[in-house]
Amino acid sequence: MRNQVVLGIDTSCYTTSVAAVDLQGQVMGSFRRLLPVAVGKRGLRQSEAVFMHIRQLPQVISELMESLSEPAPIAVCASSKPRDEDQSYMPVFQVGDAQARILASVLGVPCFTSTHQRGHIAAARVGTGLEIDTPVLALHLSGGTMDMLLCDGDRLEQIGGTLDLHAGQLVDRTGVAMGLEFPAGPALERLARKGDSEARLPVSMADHDLHCHLSGAETRIMQWIQNRTYSPEIIASEVYDLLARTVTRLLQGGMNQTGIRQALLAGGVASSDLFRRLLKERVMKSIPGMSISFGKQEYSGDNAVGIALLGLQAWNRIKDEQECRSM
Repeated sequence: MRNQVVLGIDTSCYTTSVAAVDLQGQVMGSFRRLLPVAVGKRGLRQSEAVFMHIRQLPQVISELMESLSEPAPIAVCASSKPRDEDQSYMPVFQVGDAQARILASVLGVPCFTSTHQRGHIAAARVGTGLEIDTPVLALHLSGGTMDMLLCDGDRLEQIGGTLDLHAGQLVDRTGVAMGLEFPAGPALERLARKGDSEARLPVSMADHDLHCHLSGAETRIMQWIQNRTYSPEIIASEVYDLLARTVTRLLQGGMNQTGIRQALLAGGVASSDLFRRLLKERVMKSIPGMSISFGKQEYSGDNAVGIALLGLQAWNRIKDEQECRSM
């Protein structure tokens, strides 16, 4: 008997990703490939990223299908836009959306769409034991997003986040300015582990700690780098220290606003071991009543696992509705 799976596709600004889950929600395969960025650059234009996805997506889909044992896709799901908002749009996501529609049509199976952000949150839940109906404060921290969201079942409401620079942007811009390759997270973290932070960068909050500013910190960091005020190791350590202090304040503000004491961290920045340790230490001291969960590191950065899981949920809803009508 062939193995029934739901396929997920995500084509973000940074990564071409595909995944498959079985009917029990077990991850059967996950493949992704970073979009190549030239040394010294801080990312790609949308037109460049679209072209890269068009080239890479057939390859990663082939790798996924070859890894599966007698797969029988029953549905395909893709991220069609960054967030839930009506005006949310990026051309890169149209590549995955179009490929998903073609695949579903050829296979004769349903095609579903969701958002990149919902995919991140769904992937972050894997292995945490947090049920879908457990209300959580979700922090989505990546190169293109720094949002604090209220998640309760299918409800996803942004209640806070950054008012200027994203967490991943601060990491990448700091790293690239110091000569590191983009994305700079792993290399900057290695430097940060060798440095000592003294909270030299002040936290800047607004709206009762529901929002933050990071652009002022970026300005000061660029001055440090240009003037060689501190070593690269100290600068890197200060970046991660600032992010941990800022996110702690956001969580405090979110808890005060909603009463929710369970937090879920998603996104590429949340995959950092150093950031996780620093955040846990600060939350334990500052918000002792709050519990924080991190997704598996392999599912924290851009990936299609969450999109495949959302596709499975959509397929199950249709199946349940059909069964109810037939009774």
